[in-house]
Amino acid sequence: MVTKDFTGTITEKGKITIPAEIRKKYKLRKGSRVRFVETEKGILIVPIIPFEQLFGIDKDAKEIIFEMIRELEEERKRQASLD
Repeated sequence: MVTKDFTGTITEKGKITIPAEIRKKYKLRKGSRVRFVETEKGILIVPIIPFEQLFGIDKDAKEIIFEMIRELEEERKRQASLD
């Protein structure tokens, strides 16, 4: 796993600018939502994939998709606590 180091500055109102390289890689745009996950090692910023981006796949599979997303988030949390 390759790790890169990026910095940002928090404003008075608590806003932070995410570096352009990260925004492009994770397709983050104005209005994109992220989740902050506190771990023993620090804070993870995890993009939240809008459900609308998943359209086009079998609509009956919605519950399976939600379960997969939950499992991925849990795996990220577990992995972060091991690093």
